[in-house]
Amino acid sequence: MTASTSPSTHERSPARLALAAVCLGFVMITLDATIVNLALPAIGAEFGERSTAALQWVVDSYTVALAAFLLTWGEAGDRWGSRRVFEIGVAVFVFASIACAAADSLPWLVAARAVQGAGAAALLPSSLALIVHQFPEAGARARALGVWGGMSGIGLAAGPMLGGLAVGLADWRLVFAVNVPVGLIAIALTRRYVTETTPRRQARIDVVGQVLGTAALASVVAGLIEAGHAGWADVTTLVLVGAGIVAGIAFVVAEKVIAAPVLPLGVLRVRAFAVATAIGGLFNFCLYGTLFCLALFLQRVWHLSALVAGLALVPLTLAVGLNAFVSGRLTHRFGSRLPIVAGSLTALVGAAGLALLPNERSPVLLVVFSLVFGFCSLAMPAMTSLAMNALPGKAGIAAGVLNAARQTGGAVGVALVGGLLPGTAMWVVAGGYGGIVLLTGLLRPQPKGPAS
Repeated sequence: MTASTSPSTHERSPARLALAAVCLGFVMITLDATIVNLALPAIGAEFGERSTAALQWVVDSYTVALAAFLLTWGEAGDRWGSRRVFEIGVAVFVFASIACAAADSLPWLVAARAVQGAGAAALLPSSLALIVHQFPEAGARARALGVWGGMSGIGLAAGPMLGGLAVGLADWRLVFAVNVPVGLIAIALTRRYVTETTPRRQARIDVVGQVLGTAALASVVAGLIEAGHAGWADVTTLVLVGAGIVAGIAFVVAEKVIAAPVLPLGVLRVRAFAVATAIGGLFNFCLYGTLFCLALFLQRVWHLSALVAGLALVPLTLAVGLNAFVSGRLTHRFGSRLPIVAGSLTALVGAAGLALLPNERSPVLLVVFSLVFGFCSLAMPAMTSLAMNALPGKAGIAAGVLNAARQTGGAVGVALVGGLLPGTAMWVVAGGYGGIVLLTGLLRPQPKGPAS
């Protein structure tokens, strides 16, 4: 019996190590989107900056760059090979992490965070493309995508907790330094166990679309951050938002006429994919905004240390991580709609409860409503499955557009929700989850199971 089962075990080991390599790179992306939240007060104190707007840029410079370069790096993966792009992304990410840890001013840190985001943008689409390539059999691919999606939940949720622990036990710079050994391990495993995809030399990079899309997103996010402390009638706010809108319109016009657009607008005419994309943007808007607000609320209003605040978020992070894995099973059995609706309705209730948290410390209420809110991650793998099934044979485009929408939503969430009072912010989040529930009503019946 041993002789007959041993070969299959040996065959599975390289595949598992390949998946581990891809997931290590991917979890760094999602972890770094939120790990800095609990470190923000310490960063502000060291650089003499207490402005919420300035601290928002420490988060959003990363997220804006990630969203802006996702589709371009996806095209680069098609042209040069996804493994090569993945390795480039990890290398850039590690280099930028070192620069973040060594930052001696806030502008330096913000700039290094933007470079981190650009590296992360190479990692995300190439990681998904490598999974699709590495696991050609439908069942194995579905399981691998479930693990990949679950790691997203763990990374997003564990970020605040690990950030608090790093600041409390050592220094905020550890938040970034920890990426270095993880990235080096990911590169080593990738080179050893991950096979390269077949390059498509005819793939072209849409430089015009890249420039206009980045300008639109950065301008709108900057305008929203400015509005948070200067008001909507402020001249700078109006100029930034107006410039973003103009650039956005120019981007849409350009994408209609360019032969190889970075965003093929035709995919948004597929109803299920358009709905999945909108859900992805709203989901990250709510989750990133919530994690940013809670991190500041626990330290500035409840006056908890970074370490205690990180521990206080453990119930939320555990719930998000566990439910992300549960979602894969639910999606396989019931299709995408049920996990998305169930997760969003439960998160709506949790967000409403968090909006009512008193200014006096109330750990029981925080734990209860955090656990309820943590069911939001039921929607995460489900929305990915919905998007991938909506565009069969176009995994790269589906993944790129969906994740660009998600990161755009996250950047806007930190910019807009982060500038509101905590109670008001969480009511906005609750409304966002209500919007997700309404969006699912636009879906036609979908096939059950993850994308194959």
